[in-house]
Amino acid sequence: MIVVAVVGPTATGKSDLALDLAQALSTAHAPAEIVNADAYQLYRGMDVGTAKVPVADRRGVVHHQLDVLDPHQDASVARYQEAARGDLDAIAARGARAVVVGGSGLYVRALLDRMDFPGTDPAVRALLEERAEREGVRTLHAELERLDPQAAASIGPRNTRRIVRALEVIAITGRPFTANLPRQEYVRPAVQLGLDCDRAALDARVGSRVEHMWAAGLVAEVRELASPEQGGTGPGLGTTAARAVGYAEVLPLLRGEVDEATVRDQIAAGTRRLARKQMGWFGRDPRVQWLDAAAPDLLDQAIAVIRAADAGALAPAAPGPVRRTLGS
Repeated sequence: MIVVAVVGPTATGKSDLALDLAQALSTAHAPAEIVNADAYQLYRGMDVGTAKVPVADRRGVVHHQLDVLDPHQDASVARYQEAARGDLDAIAARGARAVVVGGSGLYVRALLDRMDFPGTDPAVRALLEERAEREGVRTLHAELERLDPQAAASIGPRNTRRIVRALEVIAITGRPFTANLPRQEYVRPAVQLGLDCDRAALDARVGSRVEHMWAAGLVAEVRELASPEQGGTGPGLGTTAARAVGYAEVLPLLRGEVDEATVRDQIAAGTRRLARKQMGWFGRDPRVQWLDAAAPDLLDQAIAVIRAADAGALAPAAPGPVRRTLGS
C-alpha cells in the first residue's frame, strides 16, 4: 500500500491534515497509522514548543516516533531511519496505511528515499586528519578528486572536515562518496502532499502559533527541561534539543539575559526563517504534490491525489507553489 507523506513548512496545518487523512483512509480491519517525521517531536517533554498534538487530540489514531528520546540525547537520522522504517514495515504487515507527517526534510528523505549512512572508523579518520595536518588539505583534496571527482567538485579544497569524511567513507565502503548521497528514489511506493501557503498568510499563521505557544506555557516547559546551568530546573537539554526554535530563544530568557518581548519576536522570526528553509527543501523535490493549505476542500483534494497515486495515474507536479510562498 502506498505510503502517504504530508510535508511542507511549519504552521501550515500538516498535523491536522494527517489526522484527517488517517481517519478517511482507515478501514474497519486496518486503521491508518501516523509516523512522525519531525526531528524535535522525537523528544519527550518537548510538546508546546514543537506543536506536538496532545494525546487527547489524536482522535484514537496510533502515532509512531513521538516521545522516543530524552531531551539530553542527540538525535540521529540514521537511528531514526532504522526505527521509522521498522514502523512502516509493521504497519504494512497489518495491511494498514501509513501516513508520514513532518517538516524535517532530511528525516523525510531518510525514511522514504534510498539513503545510506556509512559508519565511521576512528582509526581511518585519525590517519586522514593526521595526513591533512602533515601533507596539507589540498593534497587530500587532490586524492579525493582522483577517487571521486564529483565529490571533490562539490566539496572544494578548503573544507577539511568534509574532505576527510568523504575519504573515510571511500575507505570504509570501497565506493565513491557520492554513491552514498540521497537519491530521489523511493524505497517503497509513496506520495508526498505538500502544504503551500502564501507568504502573508504563512507569516500570520506563524504569529498566531507563537502567541499560542507562549500562552500554553512554553517558558515553563523549557524551564522544566533545561539544567540549572542553562537557567532551568530540569535534567538539561542536549546539543540537538537546545537548537530547536523556541527552546534556543527561551534559554537566554531563563538566564536573565533578554526580556520576554525580545524573545517572542526572536521566536517568530526564527519560525519564519524555518518555514522558508522547509519550503525551499521540499520545493526542490518535483515529486511533491502541492496543495493550498487554506483550501476549503483540502481533504478532498488530498484524497484525490492519493487515489490517483494508488491507481498509478499520478503525474509529477512542478514545484510552482514554492514561488508564491517565497515571494515578497
